[in-house]
Amino acid sequence: MFRLAVALTLLFLNLQACKGGYNSCKLKIHDSKALGKKSISVVVAKNRRLVFSHTKPNAKIFKYDPYLSLYLTEDKQHFKYPFRFNNKLASGIASVSKKTVTEGRILKHQIGLNQFAHLNESTTAPALLLTSCCSLKGFVTPEGIIEQAYLEHFIESKNVSYADIGIRVKNDGKFVLVSAINPFLDGNDFRVGDCIVKFDGKKVQNASQLMQWILFSKIASSHKVQIKRDNKLITLTMKSSKRNGGGYLSDTFLEFLGVSFDKNLKIIAIQEKAKQYYLKLGDKLVQINGKNIKTEAQVLELISKSKESANLLFERYNFQFFVKVKSI
Repeated sequence: MFRLAVALTLLFLNLQACKGGYNSCKLKIHDSKALGKKSISVVVAKNRRLVFSHTKPNAKIFKYDPYLSLYLTEDKQHFKYPFRFNNKLASGIASVSKKTVTEGRILKHQIGLNQFAHLNESTTAPALLLTSCCSLKGFVTPEGIIEQAYLEHFIESKNVSYADIGIRVKNDGKFVLVSAINPFLDGNDFRVGDCIVKFDGKKVQNASQLMQWILFSKIASSHKVQIKRDNKLITLTMKSSKRNGGGYLSDTFLEFLGVSFDKNLKIIAIQEKAKQYYLKLGDKLVQINGKNIKTEAQVLELISKSKESANLLFERYNFQFFVKVKSI
């Protein structure tokens, strides 16, 4: 009898979610066990959960996105009422946790894998970004919001990967400017400060939109990018490669050469193509081309100024040594 009552309650919540508003959403979050202490686990289809977690879920895993710490797993609880995505313009959104509802609007949209979105109001995490009808608009994490487009892309992708054309971008008023370039990418003719005008014939409105076009494109596909440089319009043709960093992975452009770092710039992974540099796990990057560095942002800035090679100073215990890296 109790189970029947619960089932009827859940059905009522799904059918009447818009009428119940965010309070109904809080009940659905509770009943579906969507939020943990540091994780998010949302039912998105029959027997499937979309999970955000920095630790491996205790469930059958169908695929994993290391960039955004997303998993698609089996739903062992067989919750019958999935959270749906809303592809229509919502009249309002809110960050909904187990206990709080924070209504607001997106102040800063997600810019690719380098900047998560943020509301104009402070939020608690973990939480779900929802409409009043409980439609899913994003995951609210401690680092910011992973927006709907990236969640859907992960679910729909057969292979988890992102494309890259060797640039990082930022909004500057009404313009989208190149903020960093990968000097190791063959044929990369972009320069820091280039203004991106069009991508494959489509007018670029903002950095968030542009990075989705780039990241979600097919790897090894060709793209025409119109830029404005020195008051002249130039069209560059670039062939995309596989993105090697960003999100919860380091993004210094050195990943392109096979070396990955933690937030303290200590090496945590070395691919076969980087064995020629004789680096070891735990080696700490302390200088680039004679300049001291402490953050990923500083690494990107200095690597962008390099021309196909860079002189790196590493520290191993109390011993420091130089490594010259170059395009492969």
